[in-house]
Amino acid sequence: MAQIAADAGVTEMTFFRHFSSKADVLLDDPYDPLLAAAVAREPVGLDPVTRVVRGVQATWRTIPEGGGEEIKKRVRIAAQTPSLRAAMWQNTEQTQRVLVDQLIGDGVDRLAAKVAVAAVLAGVTAALLEWAGSEAEDLRPAMQTAFDVLEAAHA
Repeated sequence: MAQIAADAGVTEMTFFRHFSSKADVLLDDPYDPLLAAAVAREPVGLDPVTRVVRGVQATWRTIPEGGGEEIKKRVRIAAQTPSLRAAMWQNTEQTQRVLVDQLIGDGVDRLAAKVAVAAVLAGVTAALLEWAGSEAEDLRPAMQTAFDVLEAAHA
């Protein structure tokens, strides 16, 4: 933690005001509210998998293209460190809760909402981990493959 704070040019105390742990630095995820809002904008008449896929795709398109190498490093570190990998899954569970709550609030059956969100997040996570372990620079093709497979699987 001292090295991270020093590299950032702040004291450890300042660092801990913003992040409670190293995992929070690597796994900071400000996208849950954006994802829920994007799913909410999808027509409620669509099946839940389609709504979640389209919502995630819409949010994905708003993320700037830059920073791919930094994201890749963060994902690789998290994937290769058991405690961080567990934190990564906890982070995904939080995203799942937010999206499931959105679907339930829109009238989707609880189990159907959970299955739909779990399927989409599993596909996105698989694409992210595959990309992080590859030599590919651009994450977008891996994500598009995940979206294509998810859409085809339930069509």
